[in-house]
Amino acid sequence: MNGNTPYAGLPGQTKAGQRAAADLPTLSGPQKRLLHRDVSRIAALTREFLPDEYVVDADVRSGISGPQVTVAVQPPVGHPVSAGFAPDVDDVTDEIISDDERTEVARGLAASAALQMKQAISNGITPTGK
Repeated sequence: MNGNTPYAGLPGQTKAGQRAAADLPTLSGPQKRLLHRDVSRIAALTREFLPDEYVVDADVRSGISGPQVTVAVQPPVGHPVSAGFAPDVDDVTDEIISDDERTEVARGLAASAALQMKQAISNGITPTGK
């Protein structure tokens, strides 16, 4: 039954539940630099949308299916929000994550972080005017 799954392993080469080294996507040096630059741009754009009290951080790591990107925002009050995705690194020209995608992720994170803060303080603040 396990013999026909891609994770059954190759006898003498790959343990069950592990992927063969040839199946794991790798990034070249220039691709890594491009990806880190694009992720830093997402974090910087997210910071532009939010006040200084919000903490924005980004992370790039290797996952099973290739690089995994996470950008997270910690509002001053409320739960943190994050966006994680696996960019396609096969069709690399001068950017891995397009400008439209970076803007969309940054706006979505900023809006989610602002909503988290609003929900966290909604019951604790008395309106000053109507």
